[in-house]
Amino acid sequence: CGGELGESRQFNMMLKTFLGPAENSAATVYFRPETAQGMFVNFENVLKTSRKRLPFGIAQVGKSFRNEITPGNFIFRTREFEQMEIEYFIKEDDWKKYFEYWFEKMKNWLANLGIKQENINFIEIPDGERAHYSKRTVDIFYNFPFGSSELYGLAYRGDFDLKNHNQVYLDPETNEKFVPHVIEPTWGVERTVLAVLCEHYHEEVVANDPEGGVRAVLKLPKWLAPRKIAVLPLSRKDELTGVSARVYKDLSSGWICDYDETQSIGKRYRRQDEIGTPYCVTIDFQSLEDDAVTVRERDSMTQTRVKINDLKQYFNDQFHTDGTAQWATSSNG
Repeated sequence: CGGELGESRQFNMMLKTFLGPAENSAATVYFRPETAQGMFVNFENVLKTSRKRLPFGIAQVGKSFRNEITPGNFIFRTREFEQMEIEYFIKEDDWKKYFEYWFEKMKNWLANLGIKQENINFIEIPDGERAHYSKRTVDIFYNFPFGSSELYGLAYRGDFDLKNHNQVYLDPETNEKFVPHVIEPTWGVERTVLAVLCEHYHEEVVANDPEGGVRAVLKLPKWLAPRKIAVLPLSRKDELTGVSARVYKDLSSGWICDYDETQSIGKRYRRQDEIGTPYCVTIDFQSLEDDAVTVRERDSMTQTRVKINDLKQYFNDQFHTDGTAQWATSSNG
């Protein structure tokens, strides 16, 4: 920028603290900057206790800490964050095959989250920009409303990590000793949540709507919705709440359900739309006569009359056919 430069300073991306009451150099420890290192350090322990053979992987979800120089930018530069990683151990000759294998798995994961293919970019990191030990790295970006930002990464780390921790593998069939190579898929948890919210949150104009004409709806895939079914008695009269309580208890044995009897039925539908509940079950006065309820589907708002005794089978069928799109086999980038 042509400005005047200050004196050079030492930066450390790891957070330093002291373990124990004495604050001296012998007590200095660092928070882990990624979850991976524990899996490399404990490779031999896992190998001995699980008796796994190559290829196999270790997965971990947990906190990581980085002493960001410029913290901020919402969740993208925080000093504490949640990370999911897999270290998949392989023979060196198989790295291309298993890189593609995990590439497809990561694409499937995105598809199962309901994220459209056009909102994802796969960036091949060129020579000279990858880590020195990597022969291939792919970064996965999502088109957020504020711009494209990184979600995940997939890297072939070679034998760099296990070699530095003096970890070896003994092939039980050939008695060959060697250092396994590693394929590492990694996911950001907070970034995933944000991408899912951005992808599935919608505001829709509803014609002739007594609740105001615009509904906010979170169109989550059914498997991902925190509540699967909401049971809503039309009124708080005892004859309806009694039936509703029985329906709620019965459905709760198979799905995570919500029960709501406050305010108008329209407002209750809106509340469930906003948190992504795929189905609402309304018990009305007609239910006392025909032993049936009204099932309302979130996205289309269509309503279907279903016998109370058939509800479990009805929802088994609905949740079994989630309808989540699959686009993992096609190429994008």
